This record gives sequence, structure tokens and C-alpha cells, in this order.
Amino acid sequence: MPIKIRKQDALNYHQQDQPGKIEVVPTKALGSQLDLALAYSPGVAEPCKEIANNKEDVYKYTAKGNLVGVISNGTAVLGLGDIGPEASKPVMEGKGVLFKKFAGIDVFDIEIDEKDPDKFIEIVKSLEPTFGGINLEDIKAPESFKIESQLKKEMNIPVMHDDQHGTAIISAAALLNALELVDKKIDEIKIVVNGAGAAAIACTKIYMSLGAKKENIVMCDSKGVIRKDRKNLDEIKAEFATDRDVNQLSEAMKDADFFLGLSVADILDQKDIKAMAKDPIVFALANPQPEIDYNLAMKARKDIVMATGRSDHPNQVNNVLGFPYIFRGALDVRATAINEEMKLAAVYALADLAKQPVPEMVNKAYGDSTIIFGKDYLIPKPLDTRLITTISPAVAKAAIETGVARTKISDWGNYYHELQKRIGIDDKLMSRVINRAKKDPKRIVFAEAHNPKILKAAQIIQDEKIGFPILLGKRDIIQGLINEHNLDLDECLIMDTYEEDDRNKKFAEFFYNKRKRKGVTLYESTKLMRERNMFGSMLVEHGEADALVSGLTKDYPKTILPALQVIGMEKNVKRVAGMYIIVNKKGTFFFADTTVNVDPTSDQLVDIIGMTAKGARFFDIEPRVAVLSYSNFGSSKGDLPSKTQEAVAKAKEKYPELVIDGEIQANVALNTQIQKENYPFSDLAEKGANTLIFPNLASGNIAYKLLMEMGGAEAIGPILLGMKKPVHILQLGSSIREIVNMAAIAVVDAQSHEKNRGL
Repeated sequence: MPIKIRKQDALNYHQQDQPGKIEVVPTKALGSQLDLALAYSPGVAEPCKEIANNKEDVYKYTAKGNLVGVISNGTAVLGLGDIGPEASKPVMEGKGVLFKKFAGIDVFDIEIDEKDPDKFIEIVKSLEPTFGGINLEDIKAPESFKIESQLKKEMNIPVMHDDQHGTAIISAAALLNALELVDKKIDEIKIVVNGAGAAAIACTKIYMSLGAKKENIVMCDSKGVIRKDRKNLDEIKAEFATDRDVNQLSEAMKDADFFLGLSVADILDQKDIKAMAKDPIVFALANPQPEIDYNLAMKARKDIVMATGRSDHPNQVNNVLGFPYIFRGALDVRATAINEEMKLAAVYALADLAKQPVPEMVNKAYGDSTIIFGKDYLIPKPLDTRLITTISPAVAKAAIETGVARTKISDWGNYYHELQKRIGIDDKLMSRVINRAKKDPKRIVFAEAHNPKILKAAQIIQDEKIGFPILLGKRDIIQGLINEHNLDLDECLIMDTYEEDDRNKKFAEFFYNKRKRKGVTLYESTKLMRERNMFGSMLVEHGEADALVSGLTKDYPKTILPALQVIGMEKNVKRVAGMYIIVNKKGTFFFADTTVNVDPTSDQLVDIIGMTAKGARFFDIEPRVAVLSYSNFGSSKGDLPSKTQEAVAKAKEKYPELVIDGEIQANVALNTQIQKENYPFSDLAEKGANTLIFPNLASGNIAYKLLMEMGGAEAIGPILLGMKKPVHILQLGSSIREIVNMAAIAVVDAQSHEKNRGL
């Protein structure tokens, strides 16, 4: 189902904390007077002089080479039309976020209050010294054709109007693969295009570049078939006018092999689909509703191959598959343009990637182990981390081969690794987890439903089909908060422990029998069942829920104790541990133990190492473990280095397949250069550590909290390791986003428990 967006949620998202979605972050130290003198006056004069002597040095000393201008005048914003430059800014900021997330490209969004195409061209042209590339966005046709064409002629940096070419490139890749499946040739197929805007024209032109014949193409607009005898045709539409004896879309559809829709919803019906040739290809790309409902089209023909612009159907034609990686490749060779050869290189790279075996990481992200090239998988999925290392090199190579590159790449293997490093390949970790959760949602108990944050998170979880929230608390309080915050939680089960007499009796007897030899009486047991963490744990233990999430308003020990008493630890696990996932621009790291074990022994550290390694693998990351200390391989003496040395030796014996070393200082564990120079024998010298085991709770807890507050890192967790069934404890005061993330992890953990054992 499509994601349900509420107006106030969207407004809150854009205004919370700091308004907007982007900020400028310095890339150099600014902590001293020397730093400031180097960054600005007088030190900044030196790079200025170098650039004055050689303009190409601007790429060496400034951000130009990784900076794209996303520029619009707001005349064709989404489906909203001409709403003006100010109103287009949220969209342009959003485009900038996608550039950064998927390709590591920085963006300045520029909204220009100018509709005259000639004046607009002059303004954008004057910005060339600032940017390495220009992404034109949401500019209405036919002005967009002139603007892009003229800027490409007059500027010496890549320029692309993504509304046109992004859709063209992605749909062209899907078309090539669809034709291969139905065994048809592009130069022989009959094509119907409905819509004559910028995207439709660009799509048609790229299909012709791939071999489609103009005489086999019929284009329609709101007036019907664009015919040569129509009066007052503009030059753009005139190029695709036909002299065939057809006037309406329904007539053109007869015996057509391929339909491309970039127009309006429900313009086709089942009769039109049935009238098409054998093995028809239908790309109904109008958003949010396609030219024909997907299910109607699929029922009309068993031999149909279909794509839409929607994420809830197979073969989503999504521009994010193209523009970040095309600009990445162009910027990396300082291309002077994005030419046809570079676009076609992206088309062929996308098409070929869809035919490659799909990595397990992608299967897990979409909760589908059957993703394989075919009618339901014509183009790669947006979360496929191979996109950047497939499309960007193809585009860069095409730029070099066609002579528009000002620099060349000699070591393509190294370039591949640079691309992964730029994006922080693990940045999509929570996206993958959430997508896995959506494929098989589970019942999640929230023991603190008196808190508005929990209810707002439950709203997101319900709407996005991540899971099925069960809300524990007094019914009148929960319902009052739902009304107060204008929420719609009708699909959520509310359970009031003071109304659950039968369950309480059953749970009390169970708990009494389990704990009666540990000082618990039946009276105490009955009283305890009113406590929501205890009741929630009982729901999970008795199979009436799949996971428990709690801890927003209580200290960690008070939250975990009922779960340990009721559910207990996994078989062969002697103690549980807490792990945080730390995500920053350098990648994804796993920290443990950060929440449970105060001062573990060497044997207990070995258990923590094993559980944390298993936790990293749960997130599809192979652990490289560093056991931390204030000493490097015996450089300092003391109880703590001795304990960690002993733990490493035992862990290497117990887990021979694991990459692990220590005792080692944190900075050394992460810095491969230091290790190669000073400790080349280290198992971590080649790639560094991504899993850090702290010698005690104090050091781990302090480290992750400092990184969160001072280092700009995102912390996901704490994730409880070693429980028999999924129980996850929130950090005190977690944000709504953090609650949703934890719920998604709990769902995937529950999925894993169903198959074998979880975290």
C-alpha cells in the first residue's frame, strides 16, 4: 500500500528543530585561531592566487567538483503546477537530500523568480564558476526544452533537466529488458506515447536513440493523436506528428506493442489493453495514479509486462535510480557535459544490473528471496547498493571515451572503493531493515502507551505497515491522547491491564510457578501483572505478541528485569548484552556492551564478542572486531589490558572464523594507516574495525553518548542481545524516529526467530 502522509506530519517534519532539510557543514577544522586564519584571511589568499593563475585549480581547492546546483523557477512542481519559486524550495531541498544520500554529492538549491526563458538562461549561466554541474528541476515545457538546450551549448559543466532525462533513462532500461523478455526488437515495435510534455518527449527521443523508428511512434496529448494535419503545432510536437489514420488514443492502442503513459490517471481501460499486440508492454507512469490501475491491467492480459511510477507495484520507474549516479560519474571526470552517450551508458548499465544475481542484502531489504530478472523485476531496486558502482563508472567511461572528460580515471578498482566510501555504503541500513519489516509485519507490544511519542510512532508503524502495534495502558488515557493529538489508531489494539482479568489470572499463575522458589508469592505475582512491562513480557512469552518495545520513560534496569524474569535468555547464553549501531559518514559501527554489563570478566567479554558479531551479521555486515583498552598490544600494563588480552585470546579460539584483535586503543582500531605503520601484524590492519567491544559499561556508554552529541553520529539502539524472544529497550527519551527504528528492528528480529533464532 502507498504510504499515508498526513498534512501536519509533513509540516512538522519540515519545521522541527532547524527549518528545512539541509545545512552547510564545514569539512575542515575551525577550532583555533590558526584554523580560522587558514580558512579565511590571510591564508585563504593562497588558493585564491593559485586559482587565478590556473582556473582548473578551483577543483583542487574548493568544493566545486562535488557541488551540484539544483535549480528551478517553480513553474511545474510535482503535480502542483506553477506554484512559484518559494513554494518549490521544499522539493529542491529534497532533491539535494537524495543527491547526498545516494551519491555523496553536495547541493545548493537555487530557486529563481524568473519565467522568461532567456533571462533564466542568463542567470543560470552566470553561476558556472560555483558548480560542478547543474540539475534543472520542475520547469514547465516547452520553455524547459529551450532552457536546457541553450545552457548545454553555453556552459562547460554538466547540465541535465532530470524531469526529462531521468524518467527517459530509467524507462529505457526497463524497456530494453521488457523487449528481451518478450523477444521483440525495438526497431520493429509499434509505440504509443500518451503525454507530450518534457518527460514524454525525452523518453521518445532516447527510445529512438536505442533504435525505435519514428514512423512506428504515435504520440497523443489532451486533444488526441498529434497528427501532421493539426493546426498550430509547436516545433517540439511537430517532430512527432503522424500521418497515420488514427485520431484518438483508443484507436492508436490497437495492435500496439508498447504504451508509455506520462499523462493523467485512468485514461486507459481494459479494452485498450486487450486491443494491444501479443505480449504487450505497458508503462503507466502517471503519479500518484497511473493511466490504468495496475490490477485491472494485469487482469486484462496474462501476457502483459507492466511498470508504474509507484513503489507498491513491481517495476517502479523511479528517477532516483539515475540522477545521483549519472552526476556522480560526470563530476568525477570533470565532464563538460552529460551527452547522449553518457545517458545511454546509464541505460545499458541499469538494464544489465537487473539481469545480475541479486545480493542477499537486497533480498532481505525487500523481504523477497525470489527477486530475479523477469516480468516483475525489469530494473534494479532503489536500495540496491550496487547502483553507484555500476552506473557511475559507466557514465564516467562514456565521458572519457567521447572526449568530454577533463580528467581520466586510471585505476577503476580504486574508483569502485572510492564510490562506496563516498556514499557510506551502510547508510541505507535502517531503510533495508524497515523494508524487511514491511514484508512480514509482526505484533509489537508498547508498554508505555501513555506517552504521546509512543502513540505518534505507532501511527507511523501502522500507516507504513511496519508492524501491528499493541498499546498497553489505561484505555481512557490512551484514547484521550489519541484525540488530543488528532491521531487515527483504529487498527491498533489497546489493552488495559486493569480490564484483563482472565489473562492476568493465567499470567499470574505462570509467573508464580516459574518464580515461587525465588521468593515470589501468588499474591505478589497477581499484583505484578498490572505492571505493563510485566504484562507485555507475558504477551510475548505466551505467543499473543511477537515483540516487546519499552524503556522510553523508565531506567534500563527496571525495564529489562521483567523481560528477563518472564522470557529469559536464549539457550546457551549466560548473560544478555546491549549493542548500539553508530552511523556516520565513515560508515556503520557496532558498539557493545553499552547498556547491561558493568564490569565483565574476560569470559563474559568473550560471550559479548560472540553475541555482538552475531548482531552485526543480523544486519548483513561482516564484523571486524576490536577489543578496546587504553593499551596497544601490551604497550601498557594493568588489570584492564590484561583482561582484554585474555578475552581476545579466548575469543580467537572460540570463534576462529572471526576477524578480531586487541587489546587496542579506539583510534588505532579505526585507523589502518597507524596500524600498518606500527602494528602491521594486526588482523585489523588491512580494513580496520567496524565492531568495537568496550572493556566495561562506563567506557561504552560514555563513548556512544559523546559521539551522538558531539560527533554528529546517529545512534540506533540500544539493541538487546541474547534474549530468547524479541525484547528491545528504548533509550530514555528516544525520539519518534528512534522508536520507529527500534520497532522495525524488533519486527525483523521476530521474523528471524520464526525461522531460527534472532539477535
